[in-house]
Formats: sequence, structure tokens, C-alpha cells
Amino acid sequence: MHAWPASEVPALPGKGRDLRIHDTATGGRITLDPGPVARIYVCGITPYDATHMGHAATYNAFDLVQRVWLDTKRQVHYVQNVTDVDDPLLERAVRDGQDWTELAERETALFREDMTALRMLPPRHYIGAVEAIPGIVPLVERLRDAGAAYDLDGDIYFSVDADPHFGEVSGLDADAMRLLSAERGGDPERPGKKNPLDPMLWVAARPGEPSWDGASLGDGRPGWHIECVAIALDHLGMGFDIQGGGSDLAFPHHEMGASHAQALTGEHPFAQAYVHAGMVGLDGEKMSKSRGNLVFVSALRRDGVDPAAIRLALLSRHYRSDWEWTDQVLADAVERLARWRAAVSRPDGPSADALVEEVREALADDLDSPAALAAVDRWAALQGAEGGTDEGAPGLVSRTVDALLGVAL
Repeated sequence: MHAWPASEVPALPGKGRDLRIHDTATGGRITLDPGPVARIYVCGITPYDATHMGHAATYNAFDLVQRVWLDTKRQVHYVQNVTDVDDPLLERAVRDGQDWTELAERETALFREDMTALRMLPPRHYIGAVEAIPGIVPLVERLRDAGAAYDLDGDIYFSVDADPHFGEVSGLDADAMRLLSAERGGDPERPGKKNPLDPMLWVAARPGEPSWDGASLGDGRPGWHIECVAIALDHLGMGFDIQGGGSDLAFPHHEMGASHAQALTGEHPFAQAYVHAGMVGLDGEKMSKSRGNLVFVSALRRDGVDPAAIRLALLSRHYRSDWEWTDQVLADAVERLARWRAAVSRPDGPSADALVEEVREALADDLDSPAALAAVDRWAALQGAEGGTDEGAPGLVSRTVDALLGVAL
């Protein structure tokens, strides 16, 4: 599966700072030192309704991670999946009378268009669940053969008791896990399971649903969590730097994925940091497909909204915060974009050397994009009030905003 084209990232003078990021597993900030190649895996969409502002906010956060790392002169090995076969996708296809593959292909194509418009840096590897199946099957077989998985009426379940580190990613107790499992695709009430929290690794073929040859597992399709594990292990290996996604993925998805990988390899941890973006709401509720309260990037673009303004709206809120999308949030972003463009359009201005370092420091400090925007606001205000004599300043500000914030002025 192909990703989307990369926008050029301007080089800035000097060198950026190492990233200090909030790690869900430890509950505090850690400083990451990835070495010459930073490795990140971000969970992708289930392509049946893309791309709403919740998606955009999540991918914006991890785009900032890439930009901070690139500014430290590192390479970035970024991997993202597409869950192009799963219950929600199949249910939507049945509801709308569509072929599930056509639905997935159409929504994935739209997602690519939105990511391109928002200038999100693409992953090096963009892998669909379906194309990953040949690598998933042997992992499930290994878990079963090692006693870390079991058969229940043809379905294969992972035994969470096989991983002594289970629970360390989310830090939740068993009761909270059980409630979230029921809400987020699990089946804790199914009779016959060894532990109510055990997730499915391989779904035996059902009438009317797609299935693939699972060798000794029988015909079927992969469970949700093992998909990401197979892709991450194949392209990044154990101990990669960041496992990323929305905060609703901490449990069960990232918890289960870590346990799958740790049981498979005997190594710990799966990722050095588990980083989660907050939820975006609308009209007092989390923006979600199930509620239908969605604001789509593509719809805003069709209405003539500049994608740079959409990106500035996302950047105006800290990535870990839960926040509400409103018309005013977008209006403020449109106005900010106009001010910045006016400021950099002049032939000279106040020195921007300090601004570069302010933006770097803000983003290195747990991706504090509101602080980064405030620094650019101060330069733009000084430009408007006093101007300056540095002929290189407007260009340096433009390159800084482009390289570190992904906004083209």
C-alpha cells in the first residue's frame, strides 16, 4: 500500500533539542535519545469514515514528533497501518450496501488526500492489515504453540496471563479494563475464555465475511491487535522509540499489542514510550463515528478553508488535552494565518534567531505547540508595531514555521 507524497522540510540553522515526551506507561515525561534513526509506529485508520478532526489532531501530534527529530539531524523511520478489514468496516459496508474493499479503498484514498493537504509527513511504510496477513499467521501459530494462545470454537485467543508485564501500559485495574474491553471491541462476557480480558488473535471464518487461508489456524482473518504487532515487529523490531495513537488506544489496543509482542519475543518493552493524543469533541461529546458528530477535513477543504488554517487550529491546542472543535477555533486560526502571512511578506523585520530557539524549546517540551504559536505571535506583533532591519528574518520565520509546525506561509 502506498502512502502520500512528502512535503519538503526546510533545514534550519543550528540543531534542535531532544524530545521530552509524556509516557502513558510511566505517567511522566521521559527524554528520548533514539540514536541516529528514530523509530515510531502510529496506529492508522479503520477506513470507513475518514478524516475527521479527531484523526487529524492525532496525526498532527505525531507529525510534530517527526519534525522535532528531523531538526535534531536524525533520520525517522515512521510506520503506520491501515486496518482495512475489521468488524466496523464490514458493518458499515453492509449498512450502506457497498463492497467492503471498495469502501476501504475510497476512504483510504480520501485520507491520503487530507494528509497531503495538511502537509503531514508520510510514513516510510504504510501497511494494510490485509497485506500483512502472511506475516500475522505465523505469529499466531507461535503464540499458540508456546501456550500463550488457545482455541475457542475455532477462534484463537491470546492469554493475557502469558505476559508478566500485562497492564503496565495503561496502568488500569481489572475492573476498568473489563469495562473498556466491552466498549472497545472486546468480548469479556464470552463463555469459555480463560480470562475475560483475553483478546482475539484470529477470527474463524464467518458466513458472509471475508476470510483468508490461516494455515494450521484454519480460514479466517486477524484480530485487531496482532495486526499492528506483526507490522511493527517486521519494520521496526522490539524496543522502538514511540508507540502512538489517540488516548482511546491505550487500552485495549496498545496494552494488548505490547503483551502480544513481549510474549512472542521474551523481550520488554515493546516500545520505549507510549504517547497518546487527547480526544476532540463537538457539541459536548467526543467526536466519533459511532455518534456521527464529525467534522471532516475534506468537507472543510471543499468549503474553501485553507488547510494551513486547519493545521493552525489543531496546533492551538496541546496534543494531550481533550478539547472542543468550534467555529471560533477555526476563525481564530484563519485570523492567525493572515497575521503571520502579512508579517513575513515584508522585506525585513526584527531578528528571528531567538524565535527559532523558542519554537524548538516549546516543541521539545512535550510538543507544546500553543507555546510555539505564541512565540510566532510575538514576533509577528513586533513586526507589525516596530518592524526591523533584518532582511533575512521574514524568510527564517517562514522556514521555521514550515519545518517545525508544518504550516506553509
